[in-house]
Amino acid sequence: MTEESAAPKGTCFVVMGFGKKPDFETGRTLDLDKTYKNIIQPAVIAAGLNCVRADEIVHSGLIDVPMYQQLLEADVVVADLSTSNKNAFYELGVRHGLRPSTTIVICEDGIKTPPFDVNHIIIRSYHHLGEDIGFSEVERFRKVLTDAIVEVYNKEPRPHDSPVYTFLNNLTPPRKAEVLKAMADSVGAPVVEAPSAQTHSEMMQDAEDAQKSGDFETAKSLFQLMRKKRKKANPNQSEDPYIVQRLALVTYKEKQPTPEAEIAALKEACDLLYTLDPGTSNDTETLGIWGAVHKRLWDKTRDVVALDKAIRSYGRGFFIRNDYYNGINLAFLLNIRSAYAVDPTNTSGGGNVERRAAAIADFVEAERIREEVLQICDAYLAENPAPGEGASDDAKQEYLKNKYWVVASKAEAYLGIGNTAAAETTYQEAYSFAAADWMITSTKEQRAKLEALLASTPLKYVKAE
Repeated sequence: MTEESAAPKGTCFVVMGFGKKPDFETGRTLDLDKTYKNIIQPAVIAAGLNCVRADEIVHSGLIDVPMYQQLLEADVVVADLSTSNKNAFYELGVRHGLRPSTTIVICEDGIKTPPFDVNHIIIRSYHHLGEDIGFSEVERFRKVLTDAIVEVYNKEPRPHDSPVYTFLNNLTPPRKAEVLKAMADSVGAPVVEAPSAQTHSEMMQDAEDAQKSGDFETAKSLFQLMRKKRKKANPNQSEDPYIVQRLALVTYKEKQPTPEAEIAALKEACDLLYTLDPGTSNDTETLGIWGAVHKRLWDKTRDVVALDKAIRSYGRGFFIRNDYYNGINLAFLLNIRSAYAVDPTNTSGGGNVERRAAAIADFVEAERIREEVLQICDAYLAENPAPGEGASDDAKQEYLKNKYWVVASKAEAYLGIGNTAAAETTYQEAYSFAAADWMITSTKEQRAKLEALLASTPLKYVKAE
């Protein structure tokens, strides 16, 4: 960092979503917090400005008042339109209406066609890998953004980057002092909480740290508190999907003293997810957690309705995202349903012929999905090389963790289609760079389950006939 940037000389307000958000155009889930922490915030600081996002503002009551103040007063606004976030588009429009210049628009390059009203302004793009960003791309775009901020902040006279003032070139922007006085007269001055009060961002970080360390009880309490504070601030606003998703996740993962309590926790997670309409949702994070909850419900209760819901959820997620995680889980659950269809203990309706036909259909579909998973895994590995020598240890560990699950899924896909030699080689490859022993243990347990399911293939009925 330069001497000039050591003492912030201005402010930059960042307009974007928080947490992991689905990009419905590409079917991926993007971790926007990683974009903010790895790219935007360091770029702003390097440009010599103080960086703030809405979830970092300490306030009580509605966030709207300090947010509008930031949109008016900030020397620079960086708006990230990735995932076509509705709030971000609206806030960008407010900024363009209030200030004729010093607004920078960025977006992940997965967006196909920007909406008409912004497709004629400069949008700087970066490449997101989904829930991670490659080290080289972080370095590249951080510099691009820093240079852009320095240019728009220091250039005199400042050129208009707001289409409002570009096309209505005789329009006079409002005076900040007059607008702030009008805001104070209409809503009163915002109440600032004591310095010890946690911001939303700090609470979220504490909750996610607790979740990563396996302290699901603490994580659950924090997510519940954030949900409660949001409702208290505005009882009429809709749920924040990210908070509900995290709360449901830690609820079903929290260790329970008895099997009955574990089932109750799974049903509590279901009730939370119902608020996000999982039956019709295209949010792949909601679908993934919904599928995982019902997969575990099947394990604990052998309720075939739960199994069917898990299959539908992973199937919907797979066809939206075309990813290895949903695909490999979907294939495994299809094998379970295939085995259950011809299980002698299955007393549900249908004769042997109907059950065998259903079992064969699920078994064949599982093989087809695994063929797709192999292609997806190969494409991922080709597109995501290891970080360079300049990358941080955290970045290298994150890369190896992600690579491990891709390679382990590839091994499981080989096993599921009957290519046992390739499966064994690929499993050993995954084990060779596993970051922790529990990852290998989990993979071996899953392998044993799949081998048991494959041992009695329903295709024998076709061969017999």
